[in-house]
Amino acid sequence: MANYYDLDDLLVEEEPLSVIFRVAADGVGLLDPGSEDNNVDQGAKVDLPLWLAQDLFHRQAVVINLPSFFGQRLRKEVKADPACVDLRSRCPYFYGLGCKLAPLTADTTLGTFLLYALRGRYRDILSKVHSAAVAATPKFMQLLTREETQLFEAGRDSMKAFKKWCLRGTRLERAAVLGKKRRV
Repeated sequence: MANYYDLDDLLVEEEPLSVIFRVAADGVGLLDPGSEDNNVDQGAKVDLPLWLAQDLFHRQAVVINLPSFFGQRLRKEVKADPACVDLRSRCPYFYGLGCKLAPLTADTTLGTFLLYALRGRYRDILSKVHSAAVAATPKFMQLLTREETQLFEAGRDSMKAFKKWCLRGTRLERAAVLGKKRRV
């Protein structure tokens, strides 16, 4: 279920997924563009948005296929060097979609793969936040998913606030209470 107020979560729920119907369904022929009648046959392969695929999966009406960008080819690329892979071009909400798909598919390694990818890319994101000039970031930003972009922007805002705090100098003042003598 999507978070009602989170636009990014709603966009994740709209990602199309390939599903295979376990049972024949009457009256839903609009879902299958290749269907000539108003029915979907058992074994038909159809692309559905995540929100609908989740609901049909829980009713045991469909089997969800993992998208190609979670396949073995991409996993090998990420294991070679996570920071160099362009995940945004494959899916702008790579991690959000992966987290929602992990309990719905038979692939038990999806969760560990997502964690490995984020760990490897997180180090690079943090190093760019601390060292990259503002002019050098657009090329780097094109490789980041939406979730990684939010991490990068949060880190950049944190660095700006830290630098601003450092430039203010020390603002320690002696408390007025410390100057008074104690009565005995």
